[in-house]
Amino acid sequence: MKDMMGLMKQAQEMQAKLAENQQKLAETEVTGEAGAGLVKVTLNGKGDARAVSIDPSLLTADEAEVLEDLIIAAHNDARRRAEALQQEMMQDAASGLPLPPGMKLPF
Repeated sequence: MKDMMGLMKQAQEMQAKLAENQQKLAETEVTGEAGAGLVKVTLNGKGDARAVSIDPSLLTADEAEVLEDLIIAAHNDARRRAEALQQEMMQDAASGLPLPPGMKLPF
């Protein structure tokens, strides 16, 4: 029974840490780039867009298609960075729990 109480305490600590990490994710920003930095997209750790930066040299009518592609690429880069940050924070939150091998969080 003592093991069960210890496990419950660890689960509560993990839940508190997960809530704290969710708040940190909302406040943390990641920036993705494309076209050697000509286009930058900034997202928060949850994936919400915060800013877009476009080099003025791309703001011409004949560069519209290139610009569209670069915005998509920069957004995807930022999203991958945000997902990596989320994974890192979730692993940190679950580090003390004795989870079976291969079990990933969140469930």
